[in-house]
Amino acid sequence: MLSDQSRPVIEETLPVVADHIREIAARFYAHMFGEHPELLDGLFNRGNQAEGTQQVALAGAVAAFATALVRSPEQLPERLLARIAHKHASLGLCPDQYQVVHDNLFWAIGDVLGDAVTPEVAAAWDEVYWLMAYALMHMERGLYSARGVTPQTVWREWEVVRKVPETDDVVTFRVRRRDRRAVRASLPGQYVTVRVRMPDGVNQPRQYSLTRADDGEHRQFSVKRVRGTGTPDGEMSNFLHDVVEVGDSLTISVPFGDVVLDDSGRPLVFASAGIGITPMAGMLSHLVAARSDLDVTLLHADTREDAFALRRQVVGDVRALRGRAHVWYEDDDAGDLPLDGRHRGRMDLRHVDLPDDALFYLCGPLPFMKGVRESLLGRGVAPQDIQYEVFGPDLWHADLLGEPSQGAGTPTPA
Repeated sequence: MLSDQSRPVIEETLPVVADHIREIAARFYAHMFGEHPELLDGLFNRGNQAEGTQQVALAGAVAAFATALVRSPEQLPERLLARIAHKHASLGLCPDQYQVVHDNLFWAIGDVLGDAVTPEVAAAWDEVYWLMAYALMHMERGLYSARGVTPQTVWREWEVVRKVPETDDVVTFRVRRRDRRAVRASLPGQYVTVRVRMPDGVNQPRQYSLTRADDGEHRQFSVKRVRGTGTPDGEMSNFLHDVVEVGDSLTISVPFGDVVLDDSGRPLVFASAGIGITPMAGMLSHLVAARSDLDVTLLHADTREDAFALRRQVVGDVRALRGRAHVWYEDDDAGDLPLDGRHRGRMDLRHVDLPDDALFYLCGPLPFMKGVRESLLGRGVAPQDIQYEVFGPDLWHADLLGEPSQGAGTPTPA
């Protein structure tokens, strides 16, 4: 827990740190990569750096963690920590790397805030950082142990056996293990990290949701091509689309991810937008493989039907489960999928009957998830019955879904 001595210091200085978080983050990464260029080879994604999202990811997480400690000094923000720990484990993060991050982050805080970082302030924020770091190290140690791996052995080689175009910008890869070691089954909703050596020799990682239940030999994931809007195109997604073909080898981690299906037997509602369909596809596939008789509802929003990735698979699985499927198309509501409802415009839950006592799983852009969550809360759904998967490095943004609107990277204490 946060000490009584540090809490008022953090409460007083948190707005200042939050206001300068982007500048601190930029200085932090520039300094750290200058001191440790090896971290760019396999651990950090250059595309996220180019987009600017990675720059606030770590500093934003520390600020969000500090905010939670100020609000509830005797309780750690378990959901935030679990999301980050699973992401770290999928990258094979080692405990000793926390010291590297600490040294460079605190150098950046001092460089940006100058004399405002008194010894008292530095000690309080040091306490926050190590509370977070030790909690994450403990979680990650448990995740590695549960999977029977170490940070160095989370990886194995897989052969691409199918490459299927889903839409104009989404491709599905089906891979098969190259060795005879047993494959530990994924949990429904989990993801893997795919690590690829780029033409310049640098390894680049990216997480992708598993979109079909494991069979002990194969895994499947889908990749959306990222086209830059004012930033470079997605390096990993374009390489996978344009270069990787059937017969090639991919280095893939064991599965991780904390947003997984609940097995309590309650009705399930999946609400997604765009490429957010991918974890839902994995969950539905697991239900079909288990011959589940749970009450299932799929809600999906997209631009039009031919942009709906994995549409045949997921709607077929819903039908196999005797569930219901509703879609919303912004541009054109034409299509031939066997649906229970085809709607024009943005997702609107007022026109859909939802089962009582359901569990809800959301995935898509943060504004989409925030809107759906608010709609569900307005219908009396308990907050703990709504789970959401967040793509990209800014995992701490998920904790702002239920908060009043505020600028990215500016968490504030209650």
